[in-house]
Amino acid sequence: MMVKVCGITNQADADAAAGAGAIGFNFYGPSPRYLSPADAGQIATAAGVLRVGVFVNEPRAAEMAREARLDVVQLHGDEQMGPDGFRIWKAYRVTDEFSIEKLAFQAEAFLLDAPSELYGGSGQPFDWKRAQGGERKILLAGGLGPENIQEAIRTARPWGVDACSRLELRPGIKDHERVARFIELALTA
Repeated sequence: MMVKVCGITNQADADAAAGAGAIGFNFYGPSPRYLSPADAGQIATAAGVLRVGVFVNEPRAAEMAREARLDVVQLHGDEQMGPDGFRIWKAYRVTDEFSIEKLAFQAEAFLLDAPSELYGGSGQPFDWKRAQGGERKILLAGGLGPENIQEAIRTARPWGVDACSRLELRPGIKDHERVARFIELALTA
């Protein structure tokens, strides 16, 4: 199970997420969790933890990803392709029109999230049954936390899970106890 803790803005939070398989840095300017690529590049990660960058229609994604020392570029906008040289995860909003069979982007994995006004997480779950099926690697996101992660995994059977806002004390600052509990419950579901 791939477990990703997103919205990392500081070293202490990255350290708290060391048991996860991936941590995410947000490079979308309007986000309250925005971090510059230079600052992200200074945050150390535990061995084996993937460094994922969240981008929205960013023409400089490749350059920024190199500066932040990323492994994965996660695309949340209207991009038609990802930058060369990185693993690509593509995010989709699960609206009424969404169908898992229509995922056509060239990506290693697909992150499914609830729709929101801003790109990225709303902290609200969607019907996890909509994420079932198919042969693709699905990362389930949207309103996940320690209180519902095991039910979400049992329902959707995803390749991975991604959480952010329900693991925070406030936007951009993680609650380390909730982070640890989320990782533990996700990995034992």
